[in-house]
Amino acid sequence: MDRHPDPRQIVAGLLDDARFLAVCSARDMGAVFRLLNSHGVSTRRLAAAADITQGRLYDYMNGKTRVEKLALFEQIADALHIPGQLLGLAGRPWEPRTTAVRPAMPMALPPAADGDLAAMEAFRAADRQTGGGRLYAAVVRHLSVNVAPRLVDIAAGSQVFATASALTEMAGWMAHDSGRDELAANHFTRAFALARVAGDLPLAAHIAASTSHLSLHNGDPSVASHWATTGIGLARRGPHLPSLTARLHAALARALAAAGQFGPATRSLDLAWSALTAQADESHPWLSPFDDATLAGDSALVLADLGRHADALRSAERAVALREQGRTRSLALSRIALARAHIRCDDLDAAVSVGADLLATDPTLGSVRVVDQLDELAEVLGSYRDYGPVRAYLARFEEASRTRLLLLADIIPESRGGSS
Repeated sequence: MDRHPDPRQIVAGLLDDARFLAVCSARDMGAVFRLLNSHGVSTRRLAAAADITQGRLYDYMNGKTRVEKLALFEQIADALHIPGQLLGLAGRPWEPRTTAVRPAMPMALPPAADGDLAAMEAFRAADRQTGGGRLYAAVVRHLSVNVAPRLVDIAAGSQVFATASALTEMAGWMAHDSGRDELAANHFTRAFALARVAGDLPLAAHIAASTSHLSLHNGDPSVASHWATTGIGLARRGPHLPSLTARLHAALARALAAAGQFGPATRSLDLAWSALTAQADESHPWLSPFDDATLAGDSALVLADLGRHADALRSAERAVALREQGRTRSLALSRIALARAHIRCDDLDAAVSVGADLLATDPTLGSVRVVDQLDELAEVLGSYRDYGPVRAYLARFEEASRTRLLLLADIIPESRGGSS
């Protein structure tokens, strides 16, 4: 646990806590400060974050005075990232704009959307095997040629916006897989806006989970927590889709774990696993699958961040065992997590054995994410180069890496850094 936790991270972990919601509803900021203090945030940090003196903070916490002015409520909400609606305020500038999302009617896909869905499934199947770097241009072309013209066709209805949203989100993931995260963020932003226009709550929630993942990847667990929480709120307003709920709670668990929030992260991970056992109200045509193997992989990352290395190892082993061979990229990422778990558990021989399996990954797999994580694994193992089996593995890895970079030279961004 972080000795000096960020109050925004504590707030993110309390957004489904009954006590926190109650004191926010009562607009009792003294109680809010006391609750955050009980979770390890020092009074000095609380006062600095809220831009008030410690003396005034103590007055609020001791009940000698209360926050009354609207401007001060807004100041504290913005400082601590308390969603405006919890304090009876307008949506804050930093909150994702979700108020325009309205529930859509039960979905009956028109013939054109059936064709789009078939195209998306084909892209999705190819992406799992070959990586997003090889397919990004094809998805963008499909959007431009086959979908975009229908957005201005009044007869097409709102469903075309859901189609455009889902395919734009897919383009975002392929850009991310290609190492172009700024482009991926732009795609996710557009996809979220299109889902709002379509009134598709589950799709908007699904995209919020994707944005949470990207925010965490870029080193901002606070924003990642907020997007995951936003998605959870959207999902609760739509049809019950357990896999979507699980994905969102897993995203929140990852963000909280990255911030060292042990209790909230563990609770979110438990909620994710519980969700997968529930029955769905219905299916959703545009959401990508989230299954036991995916959640096991996410669990391994959460548990590793929380320092529970033996548990992380078991989750990583489960992820590899459950992941079918046809999912080349997912299997590679799961094996990388497993190798790192073995290293943390001081089993270098097992890590080298998993590393040898990784060397058999198709060198033409168009995933910069996999390339980067393979490089990071080699860097970690480099600390143990004095051990013969590790040294032998690293020599084989360097040879395979040169081949991989030559084969992927057309999709690896020149500015991404690293070994390219």
